Amino acid sequence: MANVYSEITPEIQRLAELCQENGKIDPDLYGKYDVKRGLRDINGKGVLAGLTEISEVRATKKVDGKEVPCEGQLFYRGVNVEDIIRGCVQDHRFGFEETTYLLLFGELPTKEQLVDFNQLLAKYRSLPTSFVRDIIMKAPSRDMMNTLARSVLTLFSYDDFASDISIPNVLRQCLQLIALFPLLSVYGYQAYRHYHDGQSLYIHSPVAELSTAENILHILRPDCKYTMLEARVLDIALILHAEHGGGNNSTFTTHVVSSSGTDTYSAIAAALGSLKGPKHGGANIKVVQMLEDLKTVVKDWTDEEEISAYLRRLLHKEAFDKAGLIYGMGHAVYSLSDPRAKVMESFVKSLSEEKNRIEEYNLYAAIARLAPQIIAQERKIYKGVSPNVDFFSGFIYSMLDLPLELYTPIFAIARISGWSAHRIEELTNAGKIIRPAYRSVQEERAYVPMEERK
Repeated sequence: MANVYSEITPEIQRLAELCQENGKIDPDLYGKYDVKRGLRDINGKGVLAGLTEISEVRATKKVDGKEVPCEGQLFYRGVNVEDIIRGCVQDHRFGFEETTYLLLFGELPTKEQLVDFNQLLAKYRSLPTSFVRDIIMKAPSRDMMNTLARSVLTLFSYDDFASDISIPNVLRQCLQLIALFPLLSVYGYQAYRHYHDGQSLYIHSPVAELSTAENILHILRPDCKYTMLEARVLDIALILHAEHGGGNNSTFTTHVVSSSGTDTYSAIAAALGSLKGPKHGGANIKVVQMLEDLKTVVKDWTDEEEISAYLRRLLHKEAFDKAGLIYGMGHAVYSLSDPRAKVMESFVKSLSEEKNRIEEYNLYAAIARLAPQIIAQERKIYKGVSPNVDFFSGFIYSMLDLPLELYTPIFAIARISGWSAHRIEELTNAGKIIRPAYRSVQEERAYVPMEERK
């Protein structure tokens, strides 16, 4: 039986058409008034809207006084993220917690500071009494991002100082949310799979001594087992997704909402709403779905001509979702390369060997090489195109046996660290409420009395 609540009636359809008919803006007007659509210019460079010390996305360098494209680099508090990962790999330690400390406090922690910080996160890695039963287990949503946002907003009711935006209180709230995001995400998924799919229900408690990456795998899997390579690759993915400049959609949302003086739970819920979008955090799901479609069409995964033909069909809106896109290719800022994708690729092969999926890895590698060439041939582009972080992250999550429903929540588990740092930065600097301008292009009209309307 159809859900009456969700029905699109003929009346709604008619009113929607009226909305669209009277809501179209002539695209030429954007050029006429020099409006930067998407708050960025034709080359992808964002409109300068603020200052930050938290991270830098670098895609150009100055040569002879001119900005030219360069290999992409990502810095957390001035430290190259590749150096952070290299240091963690060399020392055989997990790095997401260390990265979170750096983003929040502006300095890399000492051994003692990191131990204390990990213990603090472990202390906060516990939900209020009956929260799982009363909130997560009731009316589970098929969309885990909605489940996560609902849980975050509900935590407001469990906080005696929920609306206090003093820095100590906001920091406490942020640390609690950083610690709780894995639980809220995985428990939400377990509830959904139990009630909607009839699967067994597993609610494992986190282990204080384990890292965030280890705890995700521990509480997700029925037997709580995982390999060290699996945990380390997931940890690296969390580091790479933790932060990406103040201009990305969800982080900018955090700044905008925080500037109004609202509470932490509302600000983070707003960021989650942004991240959920398929143009943002949901992009890696599209990559996986695209590859699954490719596998049904391309019979020989080693035949580059057959792969290229499929990629051209994608661009011509003849394959997959017919959107005309090769998902996982290109970035709003990076041109020559996305440093996050380069780091991920270096670990993907090792994991694919452990999982006996080396043929799939070779297919991904072939697409990563061929797609930029084909896009350059088929599209008028203003900057280079290369694989982005979403291209490989979906494959990694697939090899980790993470359910598709958790791909975007995993992104959120990482990015809450960056959101928290940006929220505190916005409140610390106590700037004006963010309010950009929109130019009206609607001509003034006379009011028409009711009896004269047609």
